[in-house]
This record gives sequence, C-alpha cells and structure tokens, in this order.
Amino acid sequence: MTRGRLSSLTAACLLSASFAVAQNGIGPITTQVPHAKPDSGHPRTTIAPGYSLKVVARGSDPLENPSGTITTFGRLSDNTATEPDQNMYLVLDQNPGGPVRGFDYGRHFIYQGHENGGDLAYVTRVNLDIQDPAHRITLLTPLGADGLTGFNSIDGSTYDPFSRTLLFTQEAGSEGGVIQIRSSWPPTATTLDGIIGKAGYEGIHVDDEGNLLLIEDSGGVTVNVDPNDPNSPKVAKQPNSFIYRFVPYNPADLSQGGKLQALQVSVAGSPLTFHPLDPVGDVFSFKQVLLHTPGTSYPVQWVTVHDTAVDGTVSFDANSAAKTALATPLKRPENAAFFPGSQFLTFFVTVTGDTDSASGIVPALAKRGAWGSIFRVDLNADREAGSISLFVLGDSAHNSFDNITFADRTQLLTTEDRGNTLHSELSTLDSVWAYSINGSSTGLRFVALGRDTTSEVEGEDNEPTGVFVSSGGIHKQNMLGTGASLVNARGFLTQQHGNNVLFEVVKSESASHASGSSTEIR
Repeated sequence: MTRGRLSSLTAACLLSASFAVAQNGIGPITTQVPHAKPDSGHPRTTIAPGYSLKVVARGSDPLENPSGTITTFGRLSDNTATEPDQNMYLVLDQNPGGPVRGFDYGRHFIYQGHENGGDLAYVTRVNLDIQDPAHRITLLTPLGADGLTGFNSIDGSTYDPFSRTLLFTQEAGSEGGVIQIRSSWPPTATTLDGIIGKAGYEGIHVDDEGNLLLIEDSGGVTVNVDPNDPNSPKVAKQPNSFIYRFVPYNPADLSQGGKLQALQVSVAGSPLTFHPLDPVGDVFSFKQVLLHTPGTSYPVQWVTVHDTAVDGTVSFDANSAAKTALATPLKRPENAAFFPGSQFLTFFVTVTGDTDSASGIVPALAKRGAWGSIFRVDLNADREAGSISLFVLGDSAHNSFDNITFADRTQLLTTEDRGNTLHSELSTLDSVWAYSINGSSTGLRFVALGRDTTSEVEGEDNEPTGVFVSSGGIHKQNMLGTGASLVNARGFLTQQHGNNVLFEVVKSESASHASGSSTEIR
C-alpha cells in the first residue's frame, strides 16, 4: 500500500484546528486489531482496544408499520435479505411524527436505505430514543397500489439542510438515481431522474452552498489481465464511473432544476477520458499510471453534462452524458467525505478497484488501481477547479475501499468491500481502516469483520458498511463536513448480509491510551 502526500490546504486546516476540536469525533484511534479474520467458518468480529460495538438493531427486528412483504428490518416475509446499507444519524429539532398520531418518536434517529431489488427496496428509520419494539423501527416507504415500492439497490444517503429533505441513491446502473423523501410525517418520496439523471449513484453529500456531490459505482467492461493472452483471466475492469456535482438553481427546491457536472482530470496536458471502442487501452492507459502515482497532483475542473435550463427535465443517462462531456472515469468509485473544517473545499473519494486478485497481482494493473485507491480533491476558492492527488494506493492487504467517514479531524475511516471472490482468493475477510490525514501511518485496522452463521449458511460473506461518524446536525452550521459535525459525535457501523446487524461504535474514556485485548462481537 502506497501513501500520498499532504496538500498545503489540508495541512493548513490541521494547523488551524484547536486541540479541543481535534479530539471530537470517535478518535484519535491509536490501537488496532493485528489481523483480519480468515475466510473460513464464522469468526467473530473484532474492534480495536478501547472500543466496543453495541447492537442497535438486528435484521429480525419487526417494523412498527409493516407493508405487504416488508415486515422486518433486514428481511422480507419470504426471508429475502434486504441488506440495510449506509447509515445516516440525525438529531432533529422536534418529533418528526410517525404512523401513530401523537406518539413521541424522539429526536435521535438512524436512517438506512436497503439494497434489495425486485422493486422492493425500502427506507427505514431506527428511533434511537424508543425502546418499545412496537415503535422502534419505522418504515418510510410502504408499498404502492401495485404491491411494490418501485425502488432498487438503495445505497447512499444524506440530509439536505437547504431543502430539508432526506436524499437516497439507487445504485442500480442506468436505472439508478436519487430519491428525495420529506423528513416529516408522512414521508412522501419522489425521484429526481429528470433533474439529476439516472446512474449507479452511491455516495451523496451536500456542501454548504447546497450543491450535491455524487459518486457513481458502475463497473466497466472486463478485459484480459494480459492483453497478449486471450486465455488469461478476464477480470480487469475498464474505468467507467464518474464523480459528479449537482448545482441546483434553488437549493431549497431541487425540483427547480440545475446543472449536473462531472469531474475532469487533465494528465500530461490533456483530459483523461473514456474510450468506448478501446477498453483495453483504457485499462492499460499510461495516464492511469500517472494518476495513481504517489506524490503527484493533477488539475481538475467541473464540466457540465446536463443543464435543465437547456436540456429540459426528461429523464436522462448521466453516465452517458459524462462520457460525452469528456469527464474522467475511475474504476468503481464508491463514496466520498468532505474533510471537516475545510470549508467544503477538500473531499476524499474511495475507489473499489477490480476486487479480484488475478488482476491485483499483475504489476501493470496494481499500479493503475486494481486493488483500489483513495483520492483527495482540493478545490480552489471558487470551487470550479482545483487538483486531485493520490492518498492511498491499495494492495493485497488494504483494498476494495468503500464507505468513508472521518473519525475526527485527524483520521478518516474506510471500509473494505472485497466480495466473496476476493475473500476466497486471499483467505481474508473485510476490515475497516483508520488513516491519518497527515500521512504518518500506513493505516490501522480498526475493525476485523467476522462472519455470522446466517451468512455462512447462505453462502454470503458479511460486509462492513455504513461506517458513519457525526453529531447528527441538521443545520448549515453543524452539517456533515463542518468541524462542528464532530462535536459530541456518535459512530455507527453495519455488518451487512446474514443477520444484518447495526452497531453503535462505543468509545471508552481511555480509548486514546488503550492497550490489551481487542473486543470480539458475536
């Protein structure tokens, strides 16, 4: 694993941070789990010394307002796993209401989208102030008259303080898109396909001007790992996904339209772009080597791919539009996080890569991000242009980066999503890594994920997802991405698949000086 250098903007932000602010969040994380769990049996999940995982919800927990086949937190009535994914913790100013009129549902909530398909994906709200199982988990997207929700693969989520709505993404390729849900009861859901377009969106985040940062995860065409050997494994993916920004005309009302833009990176004096007729050339592009070289930095700018004032509000393919606009594709980027206190000028992006060791062990592919990578983007003051640089280049021990959040002002956390194939190939299950922003460490294994018996029986490995650290602020001054978002913050993590268990990360008073055994969780 290779580390990048610290930008001057990031360094300045760190130097200006007070000691008190730096200690908020759930960090600093100074200890680690020494080894990942083996891909055999059902080993227990282990978290670093000084921390523990408290169960918040299980997949078998009932919904207070079941709708047709949607009956529990993590399973349909026919036992189909619904895969609750990314977590969003919010602290609301008042009771948002619910199915029972007059009932106080509290102020502290976890919202989750569920990744199942069949037009039966849904959104739930875990009411953290409620212990009564009859009201603890609320369904926000009941079935329609056709017996379906009409949603699939709901993944990313964020709260928009400008429109005062919940935003969820559908990571469903060309059928994906953004869902907007009213936070008060009843939680009316609408899609924004004609405004933001359809794509395999995953990460979604709001900046302090009301712009939306969106990360697309759409796997590209696979090619042989040795272009001169047609019998070599065909598992190297063509970079096919983009980083987007939506600039609304009216941040308080996204339905009024705006401009969808995509990030364009210039390498060696010209844009790095997608070539539909040459997937092999894209996979083995020398520009991809340069982009993934530690210590380098390349100029970026936003290019407009769709403007509702010009192109109208008919649903459109955002991925295709980004390619036409000569934006820069990456190899399955998954999510992003604004660096707290950077005035939303700096964000980090995780890229999963090929999730196959047959690609990763090829040196030419490894140095092009086959194991995954993390990039840092620093925007200029006008936010229209800036630079991108490599923060982490993955390897066989650290790879397949997915969800990302900041543990505090000094460290970020990122999960792995290796998938069953890579688990088996490397005989290793997923981890959650803590990386120092100043580049002083090669990463600390914060969580070594195990495998529950349900997952093992069903032939599906567990995955760490939804890692999220925030104070839950819903106002501009303490929204996610501000320094204030880490004050009195709480952390959450889901062990997806199998039992689909949602955990809260609990930090002991002496976590920063902890020693001794890691904490195992069944």
